[in-house]
Order: sequence, then structure tokens, then C-alpha cells
Amino acid sequence: MTITGPEGNPKGRILYAVTGWEPANWLNEFARAAPDRAVVTAPDGPPDPSVRYAAVWKHPPGILSSLPNLQVIFSVGAGVDHIFLDPDLPDVPIVRIVADDLTARMSEYVVWQVLDHLRHGRLFREQQAKHIWAEPNQPSAADITVGIMGLGVLGTDAAHKLRHLGFNVTGWSRTPKQVDGVTCHAGNAQLDAFLGASDIVVVLLPLTQDTKGLVNRDMLMKMKPVTPLGGPVLINAGRGGLQVEADILAALDREEGKRGALMAASLDVFETEPLPRESPLWRHPRVTITPHAAASSDPRHLVPQIVRQIEDFEAGRPLQNLVDRDTGY
Repeated sequence: MTITGPEGNPKGRILYAVTGWEPANWLNEFARAAPDRAVVTAPDGPPDPSVRYAAVWKHPPGILSSLPNLQVIFSVGAGVDHIFLDPDLPDVPIVRIVADDLTARMSEYVVWQVLDHLRHGRLFREQQAKHIWAEPNQPSAADITVGIMGLGVLGTDAAHKLRHLGFNVTGWSRTPKQVDGVTCHAGNAQLDAFLGASDIVVVLLPLTQDTKGLVNRDMLMKMKPVTPLGGPVLINAGRGGLQVEADILAALDREEGKRGALMAASLDVFETEPLPRESPLWRHPRVTITPHAAASSDPRHLVPQIVRQIEDFEAGRPLQNLVDRDTGY
């Protein structure tokens, strides 16, 4: 167990329970932002009454239920589906991260991938490797409609940035939303219209029981068969559980111009992470893979927000960005 902060614990401890990330930078930031509060990486025996707050990412199941005085759970990543995998999850408020830095990083990723597909990045890299000098037909941003699935903070910011670059932008969400300059669709009844209008589909949805496996053969069959880019493009930077990878691979291998065919895909998230070495996605020539890095959580920006929320909570002010357990986000 690593401990930062005063040994006397004048305030309730914070449990930092994260799988897969190096804790040193996070603990250093907690020590800087909350020097009067101890932070531990494991409970001090079961039960541990000293811990009142938990900052988690894919925490070991059952660890939170050993904290009888736990008052708030903070996700240190944009998603919260990992928290609900714990069958013994305590009935306390869950707070999701909404930070300008995280939002900006996601928009950078979306804009990067959209522009790469617009400006034939894959083709030019192939041509460079073969010493080929040839200019393909180049549509403009104004010729392309980007559809964003998920119009929360991340999707709305990405939509604004794409609009600024001249793209037409449409969006889809579970419930009706209004975003300036964006044609908005909502609910299952309007999903087909959204897919039929989009040349590039960007998936930024949370993972819930309703969205699990949503990017499947049925959805891909409803996308445009022909676009100004040649065919439709899929970008998923939301959650790996949203997609059925076998269906995506089949769509990539389907004859160009046929209903349900994909021209290309950019995938940052996967059904199993890390992506298994034997996955055919690694080798597919029209797939861009990034290692769940679209919007990395930076402790320099996120820890001060967590500490500020704790201070507000202790002062009787309401928590922000609370998760609705019924909807799962």
C-alpha cells in the first residue's frame, strides 16, 4: 500500500484504485493538490473506515465494498462503464470526469482521423512507400457530412470544431439535443435517417446495456453505400463494447459500393484490450488502430478537479457530473 500525505489523516483518505496505469504521476498530483489528505493505493485491511473517497479505473471488484465510510466514487477516465462491472458496487454517488483537457484531446483525435480520411492519408502513405506520384480526386470538407453518435460534452465539442473546418455535421443521441449548426437526430426512430445522411460516422457513445454491440452488421447495412470519399468511414473512439469487430471486418471486406460495405475504419477502442496480437484488425490495410489513446487522462488536469469536487462536497455544495445509475452514464 502506497501512502501520500500526512500519517495522521486529519481528513478522510482517498483510495486510488486503478488497473493498467502507472500510479506515480497520479499520486504526485494528489500530494500537490491535496497536501493535507492521505492517498492510498489499497485499503488498510477489510474493512477500512478511513477512506471516504475513491478515484478508480477498472478497479479490482469488491475493493470498494470494503470501505464502510465511502462517500463518493470518481472515475479517472471519461467512461464509467468499468465501474458497473463491480458486482458489489456500493450505493454511493458516482462522478464522471468532464475536463477541458480531456474534451480537447478527444476533439483533436476526431478531427485528426476525419481529416486523414478526407485528405487520403492512407493512400498517400502507400504511394510514398512505393515512390508513386499521383493525385487522386479530392473532395472538400463542404462535400462531406460527418455524423457524430453521442452529443454529450465530447461529441458537441468535436461537432463545433468540425463545423469550423467546413464539414457538414449531423448528430444522434438517445434523447433530443440541440447543437448550433448541427442537424440533430434522437432515439431509435431517427437512427436510420442519421446513418443515411452520414459519410463518416464518429462513435462517441457511452457503453450501456442499450448501446452494447450497437455498431454491428444491422447498423453498418444502414450506412451510405457510396460517398464522396468512395464509401462510408467508421471512427470509434467511444467504447470497445459498442462494436462487433467481426461485423466491422466483414464490412471492410464487402465489395465496394455495396450496401453494408465500409471503405475504412479508425478504431481506438476494442472488445478486448489490449487488442490481441492475433486479431485480423492489426493486419487489415484499411484499418487505423490506436491503443485507446484518443483522450488520455492527464493527472495534471484531472486531479485538481477531483480535489475541488471533494472540497465542495465537504462544504455542502452539490457534486457535478453525477452518473445516473439507471442510464449508466
